[in-house]
Amino acid sequence: MTSTRWQRLDAAWTSPAAPGGQRATRAGNAIAWPLAVLLILHRLLVLARTGSITDDFTTVWSATRRFIERVPVYNEVYHHVNPHYLYNPGATLLLSPLGLIPSVDAARPWFILLNALAIIAAIAWLARLSGYSLSHPLFPAALALAFATEAVTNTLVFSNINGMLLLTLVAFLACMRSRRELVAGVVIGLAIVVKPMFLPLLVLPLMKLRWVTLAAGVAVPVLLNVAAWPLTPGASDYLDKLVPYLGITRDYANSSLAGFAVYFGMPGWLHAVLFVLFAVAVAVAVLGLARWRHSDEWLWLTATTGVLIAGVCLLSSLGQAYYSMMLFPALFTVVHRVSPMHTWTAWLGAALCLSPLDWTSPHWPALGGWLNTFLPTAGWAVFIVAVAAWVVSVQTSTQMKGVRNEPAEQPRLRKLDRGAVAGETQP
Repeated sequence: MTSTRWQRLDAAWTSPAAPGGQRATRAGNAIAWPLAVLLILHRLLVLARTGSITDDFTTVWSATRRFIERVPVYNEVYHHVNPHYLYNPGATLLLSPLGLIPSVDAARPWFILLNALAIIAAIAWLARLSGYSLSHPLFPAALALAFATEAVTNTLVFSNINGMLLLTLVAFLACMRSRRELVAGVVIGLAIVVKPMFLPLLVLPLMKLRWVTLAAGVAVPVLLNVAAWPLTPGASDYLDKLVPYLGITRDYANSSLAGFAVYFGMPGWLHAVLFVLFAVAVAVAVLGLARWRHSDEWLWLTATTGVLIAGVCLLSSLGQAYYSMMLFPALFTVVHRVSPMHTWTAWLGAALCLSPLDWTSPHWPALGGWLNTFLPTAGWAVFIVAVAAWVVSVQTSTQMKGVRNEPAEQPRLRKLDRGAVAGETQP
């Protein structure tokens, strides 16, 4: 009886040590979850609700409202610097339910919330696809980092559709991985309708010879635009007004290489040389990553997607910093055994694209202004070159190992040859 009482007393005052893995998980969650929740609430309730001079949502809502009211959709004055409605008739048809809400002020909060939930869902899905449960600290840590970035912050503040596009991108990658070919094609087709910047991702099913995915990815945007054309008031203005405007490189809020060249008055030959160099780097990275398309399909899918998106942002006529959100799947490969995200240069590129820092200062107003615009330009370029250099170094290392192993075999073969010859000469 006395021994039992002492055991109870000892248990009340002494806690058994938790296993090391459990301690690390609890500590990680204890740190990461408060940060994640705090950042999400701050972005939603303070920054997004306050808004900004840059307002992407009103432009889209107004265009869908015109679609519902049967007023010409593309009736804007495109030489103004205000945000313009740039979506094709197929995307207009997809977004038209927004126009059913009679007030932009009533629609905006729900649109922001929907994008925030889509980002959270995309991060959760990426964590699971990377082999981690949602109880692991990776999930809240990734949420905190994501909502701290410029891309997520400005997506919510400007109230644009990038959050839902990120979720669509993750869905496409997941369907590619699970061999759901038709669904993958439909999903990427919907993304292409809204943002043609996703068009280069059709390289992924092409490299795997998944013709159903490729065909669906092409057919969905084509069929949606064909169906939407007679339903869109003033659809011909899309070709007559908007397409020529899209061909012009604007010199404000444009982080692409072309925007950089126009802003600083870069000579045409220098722009062409840089364009070719970075295009070659994209090709080297994409072709080099292809060696993992069978052995580590998830690494290949995510890393190649990151390179292609960065290449579009850098080399197209318009690149904006918040498109860098589409690099998130590639960043998750840091937990892989092999990944270009194990190099500091790739993370430097990602940091330049995604950092939420505002460089504006009264001490150097001009410098701060263009740093805010063109650090993402440098980030995309550094990221592309870093991945290209990584695949080249891995390939070179593999070849060198093969060369180093070869001399070890040659002497033995020569010895066997001599023995065989000697044996032949023996009586």
